[in-house]
Amino acid sequence: MKLGKVEFCHFLQILALFLCLSGMNQAEFSRSRSKPYFQSGRTRTKRSWVWNQFFVLEEYMGTDPLYVGKLHSDVDKGDGSIKYILSGEGASSIFIIDENTGDIHATKRLDREEQAYYTLRAQALDRLTNKPVEPESEFIIKIQDINDNEPKFLDGPYTAGVPEMSPVGTSVVQVTATDADDPTYGNSARVVYSILQGQPYFSVEPKTGVIKTALPNMDREAKDQYLLVIQAKDMVGQNGGLSGTTSVTVTLTDVNDNPPRFPRRSYQYNVPESLPVASVVARIKAADADVGPNAEMEYKIVDGDGLGVFKISVDKDTQEGIITIQKELDFEAKTSYTLRIEAANMHVDPRFLSLGPFSDMTTLKIIVEDVDEPPVFTSRLYSMVVSEAAKVGTIIGTVAAHDPDASNSPVRYSIDRNTDLERYFNIDANSGVITTAKSLDRETNAVHNITVLAMESQNPAQIGRGYVAITILDINDNAPEFAMEYETTVCENAQPGQVIQKISAIDKDDPPNGHQFYFSLTTEAANNHNFTLQDNKGDVTPSLSGAVNLY
Repeated sequence: MKLGKVEFCHFLQILALFLCLSGMNQAEFSRSRSKPYFQSGRTRTKRSWVWNQFFVLEEYMGTDPLYVGKLHSDVDKGDGSIKYILSGEGASSIFIIDENTGDIHATKRLDREEQAYYTLRAQALDRLTNKPVEPESEFIIKIQDINDNEPKFLDGPYTAGVPEMSPVGTSVVQVTATDADDPTYGNSARVVYSILQGQPYFSVEPKTGVIKTALPNMDREAKDQYLLVIQAKDMVGQNGGLSGTTSVTVTLTDVNDNPPRFPRRSYQYNVPESLPVASVVARIKAADADVGPNAEMEYKIVDGDGLGVFKISVDKDTQEGIITIQKELDFEAKTSYTLRIEAANMHVDPRFLSLGPFSDMTTLKIIVEDVDEPPVFTSRLYSMVVSEAAKVGTIIGTVAAHDPDASNSPVRYSIDRNTDLERYFNIDANSGVITTAKSLDRETNAVHNITVLAMESQNPAQIGRGYVAITILDINDNAPEFAMEYETTVCENAQPGQVIQKISAIDKDDPPNGHQFYFSLTTEAANNHNFTLQDNKGDVTPSLSGAVNLY
């Protein structure tokens, strides 16, 4: 198998390095050109270049130029007739050659991480004719790596999360360090990972940088965050290797591993009986060490004698149980209630059911406090009737009120005069008997709506109100009246019996079966034989009319 020019060059360089490291300081190697060199139309036998190893350690810090190697042609007899020329990358600026001896030196400090090798070309010229005595040869100066770069975590610092209670060996995050040294030469770029801070909770795989949990049952409620320091060291972690570090902040995320718990087995609240329906009686809260959805809960009243009187709901923001009134409270009817309340998680993790029920119970006792209430009437509305013919002092009816409090204070009555401006009625302050105080007229006011006040004798500020509707019964105390004043004209040629006017009457009274009027001419008019009056009897319409006829 034939090797190409570049492959063969690399082979020679590697072999030279090996021999150099084995103690051969001036071993020489030759490489023949595959093509003949033509000059002046004649074919020359091919010549050979001879040179040392061309490997240069990076980061040379000496003051003198660094010796790289020696170029030599077998044509050179050492008489000074051959001149060596160097060209290509870095020629003259970085690399110089002694034109007489072929020795190559580096004049600047080289950095493999900036440039790993340089490609140059060498020529051997006849000093007198300046003609090539060898074909131009290309060779490579490779910069030999030293361990001058520490591993770096380009993506650090890291943050990661892992569920609490995770089993040992659960992967958390992978960290990666890079080393700018040559990965193909030695161990300068071979990195291993170790954990400097974070044991015994976490570990790191030396080769991959994968961080894993190292302790079972890590509890977020005990500690929710850990700061890890991870080291990456080259030279496979051996002494003399360079290292770099990064931090990893690991947060334990919550799982629902804690049931709700009431801080107390029982609670007691005092509530005034006057508290309106829908008012908040109490707020209770079961503690849950979890957070977020894992701490969400619902409350229920599961037992007790207040099931229909109170209800409980949850405040979504605070997770409190809010107890409110559904029915009015009455100290005189019931002085206390007992509720059995349950708090339960809404989102239960089946993995932790073995820890027990994710709910808790407590007892809530509500004491109803007595409030000094105003007197209460036996009826919200009293309906009474009285004749308009009733005499002053006639009894119409009686109202009754009592103090609902345990003290049962005596009650005194009065009429709210804003509802009886004309003072038609009186009430007995002690008995509640209502009587007439003035003559009544149904035609003026058929119904009187009055308000009766009942106040406690011991505390006049406590006033109850009762409402009375008094209907006035009609009597026939009004004479009929003609509906209007009549004025009638008649033509002189009117025929006898012709109706010339119809008349009607009204009555302010209101008998149950309606009015029935009877019409007749007065004594004076009866003597006038030119006219007659016809009475339409039996018609019981509100206004009956008679007919005046021409006789």
